[in-house]
Amino acid sequence: MEDHETFEVDVNSLDEARHIGSLRWSVDPSEVEVHVMDEGKRLFGILGKKMHVALSLRSQGPDVPPAGTLPFLEGLLERMGLSVEPEVTGPDSIDLNGEDASIVIGRSGETLRAVEFLTNVALRGKEPGRRIRIDSGGYKARRQEGIEKIALAAAREARRKGRPIRLEPMSSWERRIVHVSLKDRDDVSTCSTGSEPLRRVVVSPVQKSGRGSA
Repeated sequence: MEDHETFEVDVNSLDEARHIGSLRWSVDPSEVEVHVMDEGKRLFGILGKKMHVALSLRSQGPDVPPAGTLPFLEGLLERMGLSVEPEVTGPDSIDLNGEDASIVIGRSGETLRAVEFLTNVALRGKEPGRRIRIDSGGYKARRQEGIEKIALAAAREARRKGRPIRLEPMSSWERRIVHVSLKDRDDVSTCSTGSEPLRRVVVSPVQKSGRGSA
């Protein structure tokens, strides 16, 4: 229908934009998609900042996150003062893109994990058991690949030197990548040691000698 097509408007906030869309189409604000086209400027530095946005109805179906996911995430990022736009990349995955995509990652991905945690807590009552995974500019995929390479290098070093190799302190997510990367190998074993935030993985060679040790 023509009145379900995208239209543009100037607003003070994303919430105002969703409210306008909900009135136009008689839907819940969570069903309104907001795309920021121009963040605008403050007039003489004193008047409220206007954003130029495009509104459309959010498509619903099995390939999108639960209703309310994007509005919550957009509001959270707005309150953090970050210029980042969430993009749905799968039914349970969202990638953050924009000029502040690197800032939202934080040190070793800490800020990104906090954003993901808060989003899932907020949506816990809508679809229990479902988890939304949030990435930023493909950071997690790159970091996972890097950690897997570190794990393989540590396994080679442990075998070559015949002694355990202690990796740098990692988050629980990063440690899990190391364990999973090496779990099917019979020449090394892994374990985590230490306390947060200095908990790390130790990769140890497995002795294949037929003689057991007491």
